[in-house]
Amino acid sequence: MKLKFLLLFVVALGFASCGGNGGHTHEHNGEAHTHESDAATMDSAKPHGEGKEYTSAYVCPMHCEGSGSDQPGNCPVCGMDYEAQAEHVTDGHNH
Repeated sequence: MKLKFLLLFVVALGFASCGGNGGHTHEHNGEAHTHESDAATMDSAKPHGEGKEYTSAYVCPMHCEGSGSDQPGNCPVCGMDYEAQAEHVTDGHNH
């Protein structure tokens, strides 16, 4: 009896930790959306848009139009600190 319970617990724990469909659906402010799986997020180590605000070596986290630079600094539009592109796309940031 204890062995069956332990086996059932291990299987349930496995399903809970792996996620069912590769994504997670939940609501924010009444709107449902799904997050991509961790594998898809890890696969996104490349710019996630076009234009220098997405592809420069240093990008604004808000991707303000006309922002982006080859040097560290601040966004000329919103004033936020630029982030290194390599860190920006590998920290799970994906939209």
